Amino acid sequence: MISSAVILSALELGCIYALVALALFLSYKTLNIADMTTDGAFTLGCAVSATVAVAGHPFLAIPAAMAAGAAAGYITAFLQTKMRIPSILAGIITNTGLYTVNLAVMGLGSKGGFASNVNMNKAVTIFDLAKQYLRPVVGDWYKLAVLGTVAVLAALAIKWFMGTRLGLSVRATGDNADMVRASSISPAFTITVGLCIANALTGLAGGLQSQYQKSCDINIGTGMVTIALASLIIGQTLVG
Repeated sequence: MISSAVILSALELGCIYALVALALFLSYKTLNIADMTTDGAFTLGCAVSATVAVAGHPFLAIPAAMAAGAAAGYITAFLQTKMRIPSILAGIITNTGLYTVNLAVMGLGSKGGFASNVNMNKAVTIFDLAKQYLRPVVGDWYKLAVLGTVAVLAALAIKWFMGTRLGLSVRATGDNADMVRASSISPAFTITVGLCIANALTGLAGGLQSQYQKSCDINIGTGMVTIALASLIIGQTLVG
C-alpha cells in the first residue's frame, strides 16, 4: 500500500520538477532548441539558493537562484547566436563549465574554496517559515501549498508572457527564424530571452529543491533533462 506521506512527497517533488518541464517546453518545444544547459543550471540554482540561505536570507535565495539560472541561459545563447556554435554543443559547453562554477559556489556556503555539497541543517528555509505560519491552517500540506503556489504562478506568468508581443516573437522564432528576421526582429535577441527565461525557471526549481531537502550536492542535477523531457512527453500524450 502507498502511504499518504509517499503521495504527498511525490506531489511536492512533482511541483518542483514541473518548473523544469515548463522550462524545457519553452526551449525544446517553443524555441525548437535542444538546450543541454538544464542539468548544470539546476545544480547552479540549487547551489546559489543553499549558499544564500546558509548566509541567513532564505527568501533572497529564490530570486538569486533564478538570476543565476538566467545567467547560464545567457551564456548558452551567446555561444549559439554570437559564436555560431550549434545549440546542442553550446549547451554542453556551458554545462561543462558550470561544474566548476557550482563547486566554487558551494564552497562559499561551506568552508570556502571548492566543495561538492552544502549542509543546510542549521539554516532557516522558506519551508521552515511556512511551517510556522501555514501548518496550523493546512497541516502537513504546508510544503505542497508553497510549491504548488510557485508552480501555478510560474505557469500563469509564462502563459501571460507568451501572449505579449515579445512572447509571440519568441514563439515565431521557433517556428520560422527567417520570417522573424524578415519582420525586422532579431532572432538572436528572442533566442536569448527565451533561453534566459527557461533557465531562470530551471534555477528556480533547483533553488526550491535545495531548501526542500536542506542540502545541495554537485550531482543533484544529473539526468534532469531526461526526467523533465519524459514528464513533458507523457503530459503531451495524456493531453493529446
